[in-house]
Amino acid sequence: MFKIRLLSSIVLVVIALATILGGGWYLAGILWAISLVAYRELCQACKIREGEQKTNSLEMLGFVFITLYYLAMAGLKNPLYMILVVLMALVGFLFVYVFSFPKIHARQVMSAYFSFVYAPVMFSFVYLTRELEYGIYFVWMIFVSSWISDTFAYIFGMLFGKHSLAPILSPKKSIEGSVAGIIGSALCGGLFGYFLVERLIHGQEITFVFALIGGIGSVISQIGDLAASAIKRNYEIKDYGKLIPGHGGIMDRFDSVIVTAPMIYFLFRILITAVR
Repeated sequence: MFKIRLLSSIVLVVIALATILGGGWYLAGILWAISLVAYRELCQACKIREGEQKTNSLEMLGFVFITLYYLAMAGLKNPLYMILVVLMALVGFLFVYVFSFPKIHARQVMSAYFSFVYAPVMFSFVYLTRELEYGIYFVWMIFVSSWISDTFAYIFGMLFGKHSLAPILSPKKSIEGSVAGIIGSALCGGLFGYFLVERLIHGQEITFVFALIGGIGSVISQIGDLAASAIKRNYEIKDYGKLIPGHGGIMDRFDSVIVTAPMIYFLFRILITAVR
């Protein structure tokens, strides 16, 4: 299992590298496809479908609005249209709810809208970060804060973990591992900023910014990981899917990335402006 998980991780890193370097419509298209899968996994996990249904009107409407959102993001490149689609999605779900009542329950509607924002909208901040000035460097901090943090937390938790971080939710995660994840992410972020970014962007002393974002991003990524686990516990499922060997579904592998991406985007917008 470890070898399969490791090989899958290597493949994911290679795909992420190629996709992010490409940027533009290529990156937006990949994120759109990933978002559709993640949304479907959440719909299945949160029981938005009833019984043996393969899909329903709420799920199909979600696919439509995910597509409209990504077209607004990559095509129109205007935040106002993106916000408009998010609000239109809410109205659309309410429309289906009202005219299907009482066939569709309020729980299904709220879960559908939550799933739309939680995965597809949050995923889009990978693209938005890449589109920032120098975003080709900034965007990697999303993955440093998520995957590097997870690696440090896992290794140090296995070696030194004694105090449980969330005893009921995730007994194997330790406070020691969590702290190691934060420190490791901050350290890797600082090294990335000092040895690469400052060498390529002349006149920018931003190592501290990258270290700070790495540390904060690690905290956020761990919350995202635990939140995704909490949903699985609530609905008594082991994995969100089986798409990625050794990992599970898209939501199992990208649970921390989803929450980290928008925070990294706004942190860079705020901190880079502050140091200039």
